[in-house]
Amino acid sequence: MKKIELNYKLVTRRAFLVAYDIIAVCCSNFLALLLRFEFRLDDIPGYFIDAVWEHLPVSILITLLLFYFFRLYHSLWAYAGVSEMQNIVVASFASAALQGVTLFVFDRDVPKSYYFFNAFLLVGATMMSRFAYRFAREKRRRRHNKNNSISVMIVGAGDAGNTIIKEINSSYFSTMRIKAIIDDDPHKHGRFIQGIKVVGGRDKIVENAALFGIDEIIIAIPSAGRRTIREIVEIAGQTNCKLRTLPGMYQLVNGEVDVSKLRDVDVEDLLGRDPIKVDLDSILGYVKDKTVLVTGGGGSIGSELCRQIASHQPGKLIILDIYENNAYEIQQELLLKYPGLDMLVLIGSVRNTKRMNRIFEEYRPDIVYHAAAHKHVPLMEVSPDEAIKNNVFGTWKTAQAAAMNGVKKFVMISTDKAVNPTNVMGASKRICEMIIQTFNKYYETEFVAVRFGNVLGSNGSVIPLFRKQIEAGGPVTVTHPDIIRYFMTIPEAVSLVLQAGAYAKGGEIFILDMGEPVKILDLARNLIRLSGYKVDDDIRIEFTGLRPGEKLYEELLMNEEGMKDTENKLIHIGKPIEFDERKFFVQLKGLKEAVEDERTDVRELVKEIVPTYTPKS
Repeated sequence: MKKIELNYKLVTRRAFLVAYDIIAVCCSNFLALLLRFEFRLDDIPGYFIDAVWEHLPVSILITLLLFYFFRLYHSLWAYAGVSEMQNIVVASFASAALQGVTLFVFDRDVPKSYYFFNAFLLVGATMMSRFAYRFAREKRRRRHNKNNSISVMIVGAGDAGNTIIKEINSSYFSTMRIKAIIDDDPHKHGRFIQGIKVVGGRDKIVENAALFGIDEIIIAIPSAGRRTIREIVEIAGQTNCKLRTLPGMYQLVNGEVDVSKLRDVDVEDLLGRDPIKVDLDSILGYVKDKTVLVTGGGGSIGSELCRQIASHQPGKLIILDIYENNAYEIQQELLLKYPGLDMLVLIGSVRNTKRMNRIFEEYRPDIVYHAAAHKHVPLMEVSPDEAIKNNVFGTWKTAQAAAMNGVKKFVMISTDKAVNPTNVMGASKRICEMIIQTFNKYYETEFVAVRFGNVLGSNGSVIPLFRKQIEAGGPVTVTHPDIIRYFMTIPEAVSLVLQAGAYAKGGEIFILDMGEPVKILDLARNLIRLSGYKVDDDIRIEFTGLRPGEKLYEELLMNEEGMKDTENKLIHIGKPIEFDERKFFVQLKGLKEAVEDERTDVRELVKEIVPTYTPKS
């Protein structure tokens, strides 16, 4: 029943348009003559009128057929745009041209200017009928949404902004009303886009948000870098408006810019730098057809290593992890995405000498990414023996198994906390770097370490903690108002690790350029604002004091190391620090005995090995 009703409406609308077009053809034909003679009816020769009158049925038939061919009876005129307008113009001029041909064939004489007047009048009459419905619909929509509309400010008066404005304005169901546009181009200030004024640059955001009562700010600049986005977010954050943005430039290139692609501004937009781009296809050739082992393969960094390696056709991917749940999750993910991948998931500890030797003897990996480690600073301060057992001697046993079984490349994941460490975790990683550099001198395997700072969203990182605290209503806990950290997304960090592995010749400590440091207090404030709350009014920030082993800032490089560049400006090589290797091995033996005996002087022994280690109480 409903289907019949809908068809009836469709037939009625098309019948109305056909009837209107017949009248439009009649009017445009005779008005064309009147225009030619400046609306002086008495001056029009009778044979001109007779010619038009007698030819009228042919003119109507030609016009209706052309309009049908150009789909002027099939389009949804509520959403009519440039394409429909072009069809109207082409169909109308084609109609006028064919009428001229048939008038000539039937030997009917009309003024030459008649054809042009007829075409323009037919275009105007047809557009009036098609676009009148859209105009009326827009008026109804605005009246309908007048009382419950969301006042919106668009930042960006380019193609993306124009597309978003068009979609919002043309949607009957949208409750958004665009009140103002912001753009930094002074040539656009004071001009209008679809009837909405460009009120100024980003310095006018706060002023106009208050003036127009803005509820939501949409950043429609897909080409903008993260630094620009962060600056706009910081300004917009003063307004307490909801912030949304477009994902990126590729959306605009693919023609995918629309309201559905809008997303909330994420904390990754606040890093203050552009996303790192790495040409993995050119650097991961050394992975193709190779057997690759990833220790800690279920963790934040390890699992992303597995993802990126799996996408470049390794001969075999071996995932090793002590935690079965994480290992299972990455296994299922990769099986679904890469059904042809030769993958093996093993459960085991890098601290187990026999287990590691058995794995390397049986599977003979070509490349090893060693990501297994205890990384949580405060927890390792409470259990320093475990940090040493897992990080130092787990690395030792894995590296030794690799060296004894012909591994070509061994890449260890290190941390900025290894530089002038104030905690056991950082000091343990510094010892790992020393082990890697020593092994590189005595074995054919190329041993290298890659050092970087914090990664957003990793297990135990500050962002998931802040989000949970915000969801619980606060407070958001920050250890110190001046604490800063370097941040990078997990995919960025891993892609640079892989590229560093491609550059490795053995013995290097690669240092990733983390960009500008981020103040944790600013991160907390912005995350609260992005969640739709007011800092201190809705969600309180509480300072808890530095945790055990924590310092205000992290360094990526020791002063003695110096630094040289690689082909990638974001990857640097630290000059190895010389140390007494004989003494180092003796100290390691003493440290091993101490942690196995659970002695209380572990920190003192670590300090002897790492002179730059200054434990904090």
